[in-house]
Amino acid sequence: MIKTEKVLHLRSCKGRSVRVVREHYLRESVPCNSCLCEAQCHNEGKLLSQSATHYVIPDWKVVQDYLEILEFPELRGIVFMQTACQAVQHQKGRRQYNKLRNLLRDARHECVMFFNEFQLYSYVPREQGESLEKWQTRCIYYATVWYYNHLAGLMPVVMVTEDAEAIQKYGSETDGVFVVSFKSYLENFWPDLKAVHELYESIVQSRKERENEIQEKNGKEYLEHLSLEILEAGIKSGRYIQGILNVNKHRSQLEAFVRIQGLPNKRSELETDILICGTKTRNRAIEGDVVAVELLPRNEWKGRASILCENESEEKATEETETEPMPTGKVVGIIQRNWRDYVVTFPPKEDIQSQGKNVRKILVTPWDYRIPKIRISTQQAESLQNFRIIVRIDSWDSTSLYPNGHFVKVLGRAGDLETEIAAILVENGISIGPFSEAQLREIPVNTPENPWKVDAEEQGRRVDLRNTHLVFSIDPKDCEDVDDALSVRKLANENLELGVHIADVTHFVKLNSYTDLEARSRATTCYLADRRYDMLPAILSADRCSLLGGADRYAISVLWELDKTNYEVLKVWFGRTIIRSTYKIFYEAAQALLDGDRNVVDIPELKGLEEKEKCRRLNDLIWAVEKLTEIARRTRTKRSLEGGLELEGIEIRVQLDEKKNISDLVPKQPLEVHETVAECMIMANHWVAKKITENLPHQGLLRCHPPPRQESFTALIECAKAKRFKIDTRSNKALADSLDMAEDPGDPLVNKLLRSMATQAMSNALYFSTGSCSEDLFYHYGLALDKYTHFTSPIRRYADIVVHRLLMAALLKDKKLEPENPLLSQKDLEELCHHINKKNRVWCKSCSFPKE
Repeated sequence: MIKTEKVLHLRSCKGRSVRVVREHYLRESVPCNSCLCEAQCHNEGKLLSQSATHYVIPDWKVVQDYLEILEFPELRGIVFMQTACQAVQHQKGRRQYNKLRNLLRDARHECVMFFNEFQLYSYVPREQGESLEKWQTRCIYYATVWYYNHLAGLMPVVMVTEDAEAIQKYGSETDGVFVVSFKSYLENFWPDLKAVHELYESIVQSRKERENEIQEKNGKEYLEHLSLEILEAGIKSGRYIQGILNVNKHRSQLEAFVRIQGLPNKRSELETDILICGTKTRNRAIEGDVVAVELLPRNEWKGRASILCENESEEKATEETETEPMPTGKVVGIIQRNWRDYVVTFPPKEDIQSQGKNVRKILVTPWDYRIPKIRISTQQAESLQNFRIIVRIDSWDSTSLYPNGHFVKVLGRAGDLETEIAAILVENGISIGPFSEAQLREIPVNTPENPWKVDAEEQGRRVDLRNTHLVFSIDPKDCEDVDDALSVRKLANENLELGVHIADVTHFVKLNSYTDLEARSRATTCYLADRRYDMLPAILSADRCSLLGGADRYAISVLWELDKTNYEVLKVWFGRTIIRSTYKIFYEAAQALLDGDRNVVDIPELKGLEEKEKCRRLNDLIWAVEKLTEIARRTRTKRSLEGGLELEGIEIRVQLDEKKNISDLVPKQPLEVHETVAECMIMANHWVAKKITENLPHQGLLRCHPPPRQESFTALIECAKAKRFKIDTRSNKALADSLDMAEDPGDPLVNKLLRSMATQAMSNALYFSTGSCSEDLFYHYGLALDKYTHFTSPIRRYADIVVHRLLMAALLKDKKLEPENPLLSQKDLEELCHHINKKNRVWCKSCSFPKE
C-alpha cells in the first residue's frame, strides 16, 4: 500500500472555499468484478459475465447526461469508474447519485463499479493548471487501459465520451481500447434498440432547444437563484431558512409550505411551517425540493383565508373569516433538487394546436397536479395524443414559466387499467420486474421429481415441535403467504404455554445474496385489488417459507410459559424450530368455532375423518382457539389500562367483475378472532424488541409511534364538543379514557366517528435504529408499549428479515458467540430504516396492507 495526498476544495459553513489536503492510499489489489479476471482480485458480489461481446466504460459526462439510457437492461457489461460516480454525486446531487447506486446494486443489470482512484496503476494525479473536467476524462481513460490490460486482452473495452478532443487524442492510442462518442457507440453496437435511439435523440434535442431559448430570451419571469455559497452563508447567519417545499394538494397554484429543517438560533421563534403564496414566490421550486427561504416583513405575513380570496372580489374577500397571519416568505435558492420521472398526459390534438405554431414544443400536464406543466419536444405528437407518457425534467430557466423536459417512454392510453397501474408505480418511484435467474438459482428446488425436505444436519440444530405441539394458522381466505402460526398447550405444572411461530425466511435468504438485495430494494409486498407485487419470489413466499397445513417448515418461535390463573408471563424462550401446521383456518371458520358452531365446513383437514376422530380433533382445536382468545383478551385489557388505543378503521375489500371493473366495495366485518391473532402478534413483536435491545442496545431495529401533534386533534375536539363530550388529548391514556366515555346511547355511530377521527390525527409509525436516539423515544404511543418492532411478517416485510437476523445475533450473544455475518453499522442501519420508511409511505399511498 502506498500513501499519497489528494487535494480537495470544500465549502466551509460560512460559504468560503477551503483547500483541504487528505491522505490517499493506493494499493495493487482492488476488485475488478469480472469473471475473466485471472489475477485473484478477491471479487465478491455481482460480476460481469463472460458472455458479453465487450465491456463499456462511460465517461463522467455520459453518466451524468445519459444515465437513463444506461439503465436499459439490454446494455450489458458496463463498468462505472469511481471518478465518474463521484462526479455525479458532487455535480448532479443526491437523487441522481442514488439512482446510480441503485443501478449498481440491482442484480438484474449487468454493471459494476471499479474503484480506479485506489488502484495503484490506474490512478493518475491531477496536473497543475489542469481543469477538473479534463482530469476526470484522462483519469477514466487511463483506468480503461489498465482494465483492458488487467484482463489480458480477453475482452474488448469501449470508452464512450462526449469530449471530441479526447476521442481524437485517445481514439487510436491503445489497441483493444476504443474511444468513441456515445452516439457512435449506440449506432454501431446497438443499432436495433429503437427505444434507446429515440430517447437519445430526445435528450439531445431538448438540450439544443434549451440553449437556443436562453440565447433568444432577455426577459425574466423569475428571480435568479442565489449561489450555493451565499445560501450556505445566509443559512448559517440566520438570514435564510432551509426547509423542504410541500405544495398543498388541494390548492397547488396558491399555497405551499416550507417545513423547516434545523432551526437556526436567530429564527428560534418560528414554530410553524413557512407559508409560500403563489407560484411566483416559489421561484421554480418543485414539491420536495430542499430550498432556502427569505422571510417577508411581518406586515406582509398572510393568513390562509386571505390566500384563498386572492382571486375573488374585494366584497367577497371581506366576508371571509380572518385567520392568524403565519410566517410568510419567498424562495431565493434551491439547495437540493427533487426532480424525478413524471407521468404526464399527452394533450389532445385541439390543445396542441392552441399552444402555438411550433407544435414540436408541447406543454404536457403531470399526473401529480402539484407539479407544473412541462415543456417537451417530440416528433410523435400525432401518435401520442391522450396517452400517458414519462418525462424527465432537465432544467427550469428564469426566463420561462414552465420547466423543460424530455420524453422518456410511453406507458399506454390514459384510462386503461394497466396504464393507470403503471402510472402509480412510476409516480411513486417503484420499479418492479420479474425476479432474475441469478436470484431464482439461490432458492432450493421443490419439484415432484425432487421434493424439498428437512435437512438432517439442519434438524439437529433446531427444536422439533412437529409431534409435541398443535400448531395452526388463522388467515384470510385465499391467503398464500402464511407468515405466522400459533399454538397453545397445557404444561405438566398446569401452566399454559403460548407459542407464536414465524416463517424462517433468513434460512433461505442469506445476507447480501441476490435475493436479499432485491428484497431490500422492494422493502415490502404490495397488495392491489386484483394483483400483488411480491417482495420475495413466489417459490419462497407461497411455498418454501409459507406455513402451509400438513407441511414441514423451518420457523423461528417465541414460546411463553404463562401463569395458569392470570396469564402473566413467567418465562420466555426464543429459537429456531421445525413445525408442521396441522390446520390452515380462515378467520370466519375460527370465529364460528369460538361462537360454538361445530358444523364448520371450511377446515379441509377434518374432512374424510371418522366421526370419533373428527370429534376428538375438533375438541382440541376449539379448546386451543378459546384459550388463545382468553389470553388475548387479558393482554389487550392490560394494554388498554396502560393507555393502549382502540381506534376505528374500516378495511374495504374490492370486488371485481370479469373485466376487472369494480362491482362492489365490501367493508371487512370485524371479528373477535381478528383481535386475538393481532394481540398474539403484538405480544411477539414486543418481546422480540425487548430481547434485541437487551443484548444489542445500539444496533437494533425498532418501530416507534410518536405522539401526535396537538393541533391534529382540533377537528376531533370540536366535533366531540358539538355532542357535549370532552376529549382529553394530553396523553394516550387520557385520550383512550375520554373516547370510552364519549358514548351516545341514542346513536352508537358517534363513538365510531370520533375514534375514526382520532385515527386520522395519529402520527405515522416509523422504523428507527436504536443507536440513533435515546431510549425515552422508543415508546409506541398507539400500543402503549415501551419497545416494539416488526418480527411476524418476514415474507412481506424486509424490516422483519432484519429483525430475525438481529434476534439470532442476540441469542448467540447469550452463548458468548459471534454471529456468522457482521451486523449492520449504525450508519447503514439508519439508511436502511430511512429506505424502508420511504417505501412504506409510497405503498400506503397506492394500496392497502393486510393488518396484523
